Amino acid sequence: MDNNQKGLFFLGIFLAIGLSIAGYFISQTIYNSKVALNTAEAKGLAERRVRADTANWDLVFSVSGKTKAELPDLYAEAEKRQKIIIEMLKEKGFEENEIEIGVIDYYPEEYRDENQNLVDQKHNLVGSITVNTHKVDLVSKVRADVNTLIARGIDIENRAPVYLFTKLNDIKPDMLREATKNARLAANEFAQNAGVTVGGIRSARQGSFYIKDAGNSYGDTEKIEKDVRVVTTITFYLTDNRCFCFSK
Repeated sequence: MDNNQKGLFFLGIFLAIGLSIAGYFISQTIYNSKVALNTAEAKGLAERRVRADTANWDLVFSVSGKTKAELPDLYAEAEKRQKIIIEMLKEKGFEENEIEIGVIDYYPEEYRDENQNLVDQKHNLVGSITVNTHKVDLVSKVRADVNTLIARGIDIENRAPVYLFTKLNDIKPDMLREATKNARLAANEFAQNAGVTVGGIRSARQGSFYIKDAGNSYGDTEKIEKDVRVVTTITFYLTDNRCFCFSK
């Protein structure tokens, strides 16, 4: 065999070996890619029962007279009633900085017949007091006591308080961890049946946090007890447990 033939012979051997090695790595890369693309999507739920930490409570009082000439006396009476309500709130445990005094508004009313002749009139003064507090339990208790002012001749509208939970950021991290954990548990159930193993997270979508009054399907301002809920959607990588062997 001359030198040219020997060179071609060894070149052919090297090319064969190179193609074999390249084929192995290509096949291995394709396999790994397919494994990496095997994923499972699962949802994870987390719920908390919490208590409102803030209450907004409006009290509206009014006085009225038949003539405009009565307005000075009506204003004096409105201010008197305003003072009575504020003193009661303070006696029951609310601080001055929790009590917001609204303006006293004037609302005249006129009643006319079919010929537009004035047949009656009413002059109303309406004032408001708002309690903004973190003492949510005290609001619930004092509401009943305020109604006793009606027996003292005070025309008062005891409006329903608005109870709010404002500390969502304090519980978000723990709830998201719990939701992610529950999503992984759901993915593991799928993986066990499919003969695969759940790996790392490929992607995650956090749902919105929902706050509802405890036991209600809607509304989040009427009750002190609240339910907080979040659902996350997690896509996990799956690893095939089967062994793929390549012959030499």
